[in-house]
Amino acid sequence: MNPTKGDVHVNRPLTNISIAYAQDQAMYIADRVFGNLPVNKQSDRYFFYDKGDWLRNQVTLRAPATESSGSGFRIDNTPTYYAPVEAVHKDIDDQLRANQDDPIQLDRDATQWVTQQMLQKRDMRLVSQYVSASTWKNELDGTSSSPTTGEFLQWNESGSAPIVDMRGEIVKVAGGTGFRPNVLMLGAQVWATLSDHEDFLDRIKYTQGPAIVTPDLLAQVLELDDVVVSWAVENTGEADVDNYGESETQSGASGDDDIDFIFPDDALLLYRNRTPSILQPSAGYIFSWTGYLGASQQGHRIKQFRMENLASDRIEGEMAFDPKVVCADLAAHFRSAIG
Repeated sequence: MNPTKGDVHVNRPLTNISIAYAQDQAMYIADRVFGNLPVNKQSDRYFFYDKGDWLRNQVTLRAPATESSGSGFRIDNTPTYYAPVEAVHKDIDDQLRANQDDPIQLDRDATQWVTQQMLQKRDMRLVSQYVSASTWKNELDGTSSSPTTGEFLQWNESGSAPIVDMRGEIVKVAGGTGFRPNVLMLGAQVWATLSDHEDFLDRIKYTQGPAIVTPDLLAQVLELDDVVVSWAVENTGEADVDNYGESETQSGASGDDDIDFIFPDDALLLYRNRTPSILQPSAGYIFSWTGYLGASQQGHRIKQFRMENLASDRIEGEMAFDPKVVCADLAAHFRSAIG
């Protein structure tokens, strides 16, 4: 009998291709938006200088042989930060490692997975802290028609004027604080709307020619240092526990994926201090605990160690940071920027 295909060929993994839904690290934006402040302690106080005292001019005429006018400024030392330790791990058991074939590299893959988990959580924390209601002094709600005080016409609606809206808030923040917003943070779908909006395109068509529309062009139009678009996604669906090892805990059992962008359909204009310092104003800072057993400048560390009781090696990631709103008046939040 002639041999069949199954007799002469046994399916094996292709060594030049493997597929994993690992997002590029550039998709995550937490450390691109707010200044990072490495701190030695998990929790501590920081100083807040009174804005009014710094912007109130108290220089007076000085008569001969008299003292100069004396004044000063107040300092509030009650604000605090606290950087909780968060962690995740992936175990690689000896039996699985002994049976791995190219292109599987379990240590590499586990490290990449743990890293992505931490980057994803960092962006999730950023959104929960900075892109929620009642966070900033200047907040506007998008509406599909007839905006009133505290509202704006959503930017996917006919007749909307996003550049005018944002320039108005830039002037408002600068006029009330002395600091001009220099960064714009956008959800991916908001950027998709703006990149095709005539209010934006009409301002660059005579200077850029057929150039590709990029966030950098929008930054030039608005005179900003940076426009940051969030492309990171999160799966909020429950995991199927049958697909994981006994040492790993997963919530739920349905296995149904529910994947969407982490950043909502919002826009956030803010002032980011170019030289992060605890004595310099900024809309927000990320306090990263670097004093925790060799953590990086972002408060992260990844380690590998033996779990002999499980006959496995563990890849574990830890991070400790606290994203804080420092100056609530140095930002303008456009909620529900598109409908």
